[in-house]
Amino acid sequence: MTELFLTIPDNVDDRIDKALADLVPAEAALSRSRIARLIAEGAVSGPDGVVRGAKLKVQPGQSFRIHLPEPEPVETRPQDIPLHVVYEDADLIVIDKPAGMVVHPAPGSPDGTLVNALLHHCASSLSGIGGAARPGIVHRIDKDTSGLLVAAKSDRAHHGLAAQFEAHSAERAYLALAHGVIDAADSRLRGLRGISFEPGAVLKITSRLDRHPGDRQKQAVSFDGGRGRHAVTRARMLEQFGRPGAAMLVECRLETGRTHQIRVHMAYAGLGLIGDPVYGGARKASARALGPAADMVQAFARQALHAARLGFVHPVTGAYLEFTSQLPADMQALLTGLRGTAPSQPR
Repeated sequence: MTELFLTIPDNVDDRIDKALADLVPAEAALSRSRIARLIAEGAVSGPDGVVRGAKLKVQPGQSFRIHLPEPEPVETRPQDIPLHVVYEDADLIVIDKPAGMVVHPAPGSPDGTLVNALLHHCASSLSGIGGAARPGIVHRIDKDTSGLLVAAKSDRAHHGLAAQFEAHSAERAYLALAHGVIDAADSRLRGLRGISFEPGAVLKITSRLDRHPGDRQKQAVSFDGGRGRHAVTRARMLEQFGRPGAAMLVECRLETGRTHQIRVHMAYAGLGLIGDPVYGGARKASARALGPAADMVQAFARQALHAARLGFVHPVTGAYLEFTSQLPADMQALLTGLRGTAPSQPR
């Protein structure tokens, strides 16, 4: 039996199911409806004993305990799924993941994942620290983001890699195609909280990232209070396309690695990624501004985001390793189409 202990702060809804849904950590994956079911099952208790209804009004400072039943065992089976292996040794493996592949099994994606493929490829030589659903996994990229990812084959590699990602010392650079352009003279950008510019016209976005108040599957930028996790993204425009500056190729570097971080930060800056169905945002170039590439932009079926560079210290040998990945065919085709618009200005 797992237990969560939560204390009601000042800034949440006063109804218990809503309040607890806002407070539980994201990794617990507890929706408001799931919390309501737990309340009905007598699994939530507070200062006056077992909570009897989801409409109970709560007060700041009250503490509640949620009893969570142990999850059902996950049987993750090896599957012979082709992998693009960039590098492999006795301790780790670097994969160039295609868009559309989920990293580890989860509700709705029980198989066909990168973990299923790794279990087949690596047989028994995959670190078990991550548990049955996530063996060897030390970081992840979204299902519809393509690019480089490292997994641990030994426990010592898992510990060493996890420490680097936790300390944000691993090098990660992404290429993205986004709406709008980065302009250090843009008063709109400079007027946004958390936005600053560094030498070389590098856009720096600093905020907290927290669950979206209206959709628990999304993340949102926040600043005030102690909730959310510190997040820093740097973005540098490489090329711009269309009239006037309708779209761009941008390199994004992560100082931190939060869920959906690049997508959320870029959308907050009004520079949403092309094709992003969740965070794309309302600031999009018109078909006229995009010219002949407008139909390609409209039809692009995923967020145009690719993990293009990955660097880290080998956790066993101590050697620094760095890998690069070319844009996949769909993003390369879109980039070629955008380059056919005017003007295209390398930066």
